[in-house]
Amino acid sequence: MEITTTIVGAGVVGLAVAAELSKTRKGILILERNPSFGQETSSRNSEVIHAGIYYARDSLKARLCVEGNRLLYPLCEQHRIPHRRCGKLIVATEKDEEAILATIQDRARENGAEALELLSARRIKALEPNVKACAALFSPSTGIIHSHRLMRHYAARANKNGARFVPQTTVSRVEKQEDGRYRVHVAYPDGQTDAFASRWIINCAGLESDRLAESMGIDIDACGYRLSYWKGEYFSLDAPPGFIRHLVYPVPPANHVGLGVHATIDMGGRVKFGPNATYLPDRDLDYSVNPAARQSFYEAARRYLPGIALDQLQPEMTGIRPKLQKPGDPARDFIIAEESSKGFPGVINLIGIESPGLTASPAIARHVAAMVAEQA
Repeated sequence: MEITTTIVGAGVVGLAVAAELSKTRKGILILERNPSFGQETSSRNSEVIHAGIYYARDSLKARLCVEGNRLLYPLCEQHRIPHRRCGKLIVATEKDEEAILATIQDRARENGAEALELLSARRIKALEPNVKACAALFSPSTGIIHSHRLMRHYAARANKNGARFVPQTTVSRVEKQEDGRYRVHVAYPDGQTDAFASRWIINCAGLESDRLAESMGIDIDACGYRLSYWKGEYFSLDAPPGFIRHLVYPVPPANHVGLGVHATIDMGGRVKFGPNATYLPDRDLDYSVNPAARQSFYEAARRYLPGIALDQLQPEMTGIRPKLQKPGDPARDFIIAEESSKGFPGVINLIGIESPGLTASPAIARHVAAMVAEQA
């Protein structure tokens, strides 16, 4: 087929973009370096449908998360993607944290998230008998989703619309041609290489998205595109079904790198704690779980679940966040940029797409499609 649009990266965002663009465009190619789709950040996370509570006002994270939340639930219902609108408690375990809850409630209101309800200790105990807190915010639109089934849906839609998925294909560099198209150089596991031309390049390469942009000739340091890797570990809890029925989050820390060790449930009702946040200065793809971290997870979780025991926690999994900040840096927004201003018309870079990227995926896809339509 004649290739018009190349999407690099088949995580949840790349697949959502492919599904959306393929509604009206032909010649879409989806390249993925792994044997299948969604094998990195998209399958190593809490699988939470976020409400859009914490993010800076007017940021892409806030706007696209709120929009994505409102799109995901009907999408899941229509296409039978396993999900549950279980709700979330953001708990204050000390009196001095109650003022922070008020700030979070104000931010959620500014972002247009569904209204959060302030709960007393008595209401919390009625909802979650095993949770100890003096106050909490209840988010009714927070939920959980089977992320792989969502990605499978996006992939099937894209395939039905004629998009072609090519796994085990690594993009080594992208060169601008004189005719306005781009030469995409790829390598295969057997050592063979190839190259082809494409009018549009949609960079959804996740952990390698900054390096792909750099291969095009973009100064990623000058643009603030360079990524930092942050490892997030999870531990599962050996507890009976129904031990908690809602997601339970602490008041978030002030370091901007995560939401603290929280308790989530999966579609089978199993409880997981995590993630923590460990900076990886060498960008190692280290997916091991450090068993010694169990103590710190236990101490964090027992602040709001005092009845748990240390030996109930078992190593679960690890994910790596592609963040745009190093330790001590302020929080950064998503980068979703059409690069005509840098001399690369037809290139759209999506960089630093971490949480809430899963929730925001259908909204990100619409946002990218609108950028393409504007330049087409």
